[in-house]
Amino acid sequence: MSPDRIPAPSLAVGPTEPPLLTGTIGAALDRAAERWPDGLALVSRHQDIRLSWAELNAEVDRIACGLVAQGLEPGERVGIWSPNRAEWTIVQLATAKAGLILVTINPAYRTGEVEYALRKVGCAALVLAPSFRGSDYVAMLREIDPAALPSLRLLVSLGEERFDGFLPWAELARPADPAMLALIAGNLDPAAPINIQFTSGTTGSPKGATLSHRNILNNGYFAGRQIRLTPADRICIPVPLYHCFGMVLGNLAALTSGAAMVYPGDAFDPLRTLEACAAERCTALYGVPTMMIAILNYPDFERFDVSSLRTGIMAGSPCPVTTMGEVMERLHMTEVTIGYGMTETSPLTTQTAIEDKVAERVATVGRVHPHAQAKIVDEAGAIVPRGTQGEYCSRGYAVMLGYWDDPARTAEAIDADGWMHSGDLATMDEAGYIRITGRIKDMIIRGGENIYPREVEEHLLTHDRVADVQVFGIAHETYGEEVCAWVIPKPGHALTPEEIVAHCKGRIAHYKVPREVRIVDAFPMTVTGKAQKFEMRKIMEGEMTPPHNSSAAWPHSVGTSRPLGD
Repeated sequence: MSPDRIPAPSLAVGPTEPPLLTGTIGAALDRAAERWPDGLALVSRHQDIRLSWAELNAEVDRIACGLVAQGLEPGERVGIWSPNRAEWTIVQLATAKAGLILVTINPAYRTGEVEYALRKVGCAALVLAPSFRGSDYVAMLREIDPAALPSLRLLVSLGEERFDGFLPWAELARPADPAMLALIAGNLDPAAPINIQFTSGTTGSPKGATLSHRNILNNGYFAGRQIRLTPADRICIPVPLYHCFGMVLGNLAALTSGAAMVYPGDAFDPLRTLEACAAERCTALYGVPTMMIAILNYPDFERFDVSSLRTGIMAGSPCPVTTMGEVMERLHMTEVTIGYGMTETSPLTTQTAIEDKVAERVATVGRVHPHAQAKIVDEAGAIVPRGTQGEYCSRGYAVMLGYWDDPARTAEAIDADGWMHSGDLATMDEAGYIRITGRIKDMIIRGGENIYPREVEEHLLTHDRVADVQVFGIAHETYGEEVCAWVIPKPGHALTPEEIVAHCKGRIAHYKVPREVRIVDAFPMTVTGKAQKFEMRKIMEGEMTPPHNSSAAWPHSVGTSRPLGD
């Protein structure tokens, strides 16, 4: 082969302009309040709250001073367990100003998951909504033995209802003390931890990805620049704030561009999202593809004027070609982009551009972000030629500081040269566009939620009649993937799919509950005794007719259960 026909290596380096932001999140908020004091900053429609940048900054200062007055010191961890609401963002920004580390807790977590998260990072305070979607957060927290959480000394409840042992939100605020806040700000390091987000691990226990001001502030900044946000824009944010998608690509992109944050409701709902886009004249809309599908399929879609939309970000799972076409045509989002990354990279390391062709915005996840690097490597760690599949790795400012108090798993994820190994299979073409082709690990992505089978398996093994279990993902028309479990009962015991689902309901997050369950005598195995999940997946997907979102019953030992609404 002649030298000019040899493929280039699968290595890409992002642009170095514009330069990285060098300050803290608190300093960025101060600048926003100075530059756009009367500009609309935040709209929480379900709470009827509207704040300008000056008003938001003033409220953040009062809450920051309140947290300090409660004895919290820089570096301590403050958890937030709440669906989307204005207070969530105020806490995010107030902890940043006070030098506290925000710990974001999934609103779907059950008691054991919350206890683990709070204990793992040693939370000193927790701000929580009293309840959400039938989950009584206050009651769940009271189920936890206080001795299991020795660091936790402050509980703050949102809303007007009062609870014994909880400080009401209205009593947390203190008069702003500019001198004190300036003193704290002067001692803050932009490279220091400011956020911990839990991401499940294949070994079962969640890992606390630890992120800095520099990590997430810049990631929001570059994501916002990619879709050309300005103070004239309004971003509809129906994605959860506890996830990087909401708090970084939404809130911090707005903070660094002057665009407004618009929350349609406490959780995603297609009607509320359409109402928000129409009433607030939103120009950008965020969501995973399943959200966009739900919006487009809403029965009264045509009565909403969403012509103000022009752009947005889709991420979390691949976007079908037909969905992308409808998003661009019916939602008027001709400048929509696709992003890819992981919590451990703040989250985005690649993103399509608004000038990219539609085919590139559907088939790829774009090219590498500014101040980032990407490479595709083989099993030995060598960079593969362009067009060859391998593991996607990234390096640069966006890579997390590490997993909280877990140096071993940090070393497994980030190599000695600073490359974050994603576990995803990908290719890079000659123009630098990345295609995600599969996953090395068995992670399931259901509607944008990452589910690690081992975590579900370990929970199912606590059932007193379960001998063994294998959990894996199967294709689903709406959610991309669904959770499937094959279960072997203990000898002499019977089990039904409904019993397996009942063992999960209320004990693990609803999106982790298997929707397809098969009771079996044995698993397909390799000659070395390893269960072959890919064979189980082939069997399930080959037998699943009609499509997987059907409620048709399974014959014989196969059971389909749909215990929870989505």
